[in-house]
Amino acid sequence: MNLLTIFLGMIGPWQIAIVVALVLLLFGGRKIPELMRGLGTGIKEFKDATKNEDEDADKAEEKK
Repeated sequence: MNLLTIFLGMIGPWQIAIVVALVLLLFGGRKIPELMRGLGTGIKEFKDATKNEDEDADKAEEKK
């Protein structure tokens, strides 16, 4: 736990700005919305899949 708080304590506004600048340089301004859209779609599909697994497990328990 201490290691985690030390690592998170080292991240400041300048480090975040540097990371954002590097992402802009690597991917460009036009590519970032497409990447974020793909990330959002992936997260939505993951949530739907986990919800379906929970429903399937509930149905299997009801059959027993």
